[in-house]
Amino acid sequence: MKIAVAADHNGYELKSEVSLLLQNLGHEVVDVGPYSHDPLDDYPDYAKLLAESVSTGTSKRGIMICGSGVGASVAANKVKGIRAAVCHDIYSAHQGVEHDDMNVLCLGSRIVGSEVAQELVRAFTGAEYTGEERHQRRLDKVLEMEQDFN
Repeated sequence: MKIAVAADHNGYELKSEVSLLLQNLGHEVVDVGPYSHDPLDDYPDYAKLLAESVSTGTSKRGIMICGSGVGASVAANKVKGIRAAVCHDIYSAHQGVEHDDMNVLCLGSRIVGSEVAQELVRAFTGAEYTGEERHQRRLDKVLEMEQDFN
């Protein structure tokens, strides 16, 4: 699977670890930045690049890392077609994909360490949307909201 990765200065180191893990799992990594550590960068800039990659179909999914994951999630969700969530537990990382067709995982580098982040990435990338009637009915309502407000 083609997966976009991005981070701000807080997530820069963890992004490298996540990228390596994704490659080792057989995924194609699309690194949308940053390419060097800049303590003055801003998460919305990279969340936008990542969300555009997923929204346009350049990447199937994305993983965005900032200090808490919250700002990245808020910013990514502004882009049409993005369903981003902060997940710091294994269940949410796979359930968000299976039930809600989540396509962007947001992580907080100040919240989770390397080992937990790797488990979250495995859960996220290993999950598939079920398409069950109740899940699709709910997703359709979310997509309708997106249309109404965009």
